[in-house]
Amino acid sequence: MPLITISSIDDPRVRAYSKLTESQLRNKADKENGIFIAESPKVISVALDKGYQALSLLCEEKHTHGDAADIIRRCGDVPIYTGERSVLAQLTGYVLTRGVLCAMRRPAERSIAEVCCNAKRIAVVHGVVEATNIGSIFRAASALGIDGIVLSTDSCDPLNRRAIRVSMGSVFLIPWAWSDSPICSLKAMGFTTVALALTDDSISIDDEQLERADRLAIVMGTEGDGLPQTAIAEADLVARIPMYHGTDSLNVASAAAVAFWQLRRRER
Repeated sequence: MPLITISSIDDPRVRAYSKLTESQLRNKADKENGIFIAESPKVISVALDKGYQALSLLCEEKHTHGDAADIIRRCGDVPIYTGERSVLAQLTGYVLTRGVLCAMRRPAERSIAEVCCNAKRIAVVHGVVEATNIGSIFRAASALGIDGIVLSTDSCDPLNRRAIRVSMGSVFLIPWAWSDSPICSLKAMGFTTVALALTDDSISIDDEQLERADRLAIVMGTEGDGLPQTAIAEADLVARIPMYHGTDSLNVASAAAVAFWQLRRRER
């Protein structure tokens, strides 16, 4: 496919990279035509490895023979848009230091049953709206032995551009699903649910009964207020991370990493 030079940020062929909001890209009304934007050769490569479909590429011309060359080869016969650095910076809002952006087709959504059918350790993301935190949670989950992630429907989309970037492509590696009632659904599937929260009756995260749980769902809440009381009341157990020097909490992404490591499935 020959390069297509873009001279204006208003060119309709590159609306996906500049004019469409994350909500418009997601296209809830027509899910089969939803897309997302991935950036950097490494992250795009992870998506391609997992079977995601590339629709177009955007990069500086010099990168077509450098950082983006392998990605261009792997994407096959898709449009490759390029232009001067100043034009592309206006288009995307920043200089393309990572070389390439890729518009990709959103996959069909998984069901919670599909994500959890053979899982032993599930993370439940309840109302987390910051894309950076979502990306960090996915990266930790992928690295530290979590089998899947279930998100409440008021959480940030894992295929948000920034979430993908922060996760370094981990959103493509670990299965995930949406749920209106994640805690009840997981309990019905035989999971022990543990809410990460500071309550009078919370147990330490290294308590033996958590380690002994065959199927465990680790529930974490919003950046500011944590889990709502209704979610805490739904959970089978409430656990806290022991802390020092008067510190009472961690950022949700940091807390997730600690919990995932401590509560990972261990060979017996």
